[in-house]
Amino acid sequence: MEQYIVLIVAAAIVFVFILIVSFFRRYKRCPSDRILVIYGKVGKGDEAESRSAKCIHGGAAFIWPVIQDYSFLDLTPFSIEINLTSALSKQNIRVDV
Repeated sequence: MEQYIVLIVAAAIVFVFILIVSFFRRYKRCPSDRILVIYGKVGKGDEAESRSAKCIHGGAAFIWPVIQDYSFLDLTPFSIEINLTSALSKQNIRVDV
């Protein structure tokens, strides 16, 4: 009888360990230079309140397995070069930038 109790306690410890590991794997933190976009079922209540996506900036959230998924949106600025020739100014003068 004691063997069964030890086996049940060991199984409970393994189960709790798996729960803790799975929780930490699905808990996502968002750095300050990104936006965490959670999509799937993110709203609560009826259709008027439900949303299809939630954006989190500088925080954290738990992502429900199977129901939700996530992606990061990068906020780092980048420069582009625009060659502007013969543009009109306010005074209707052609300028090259």
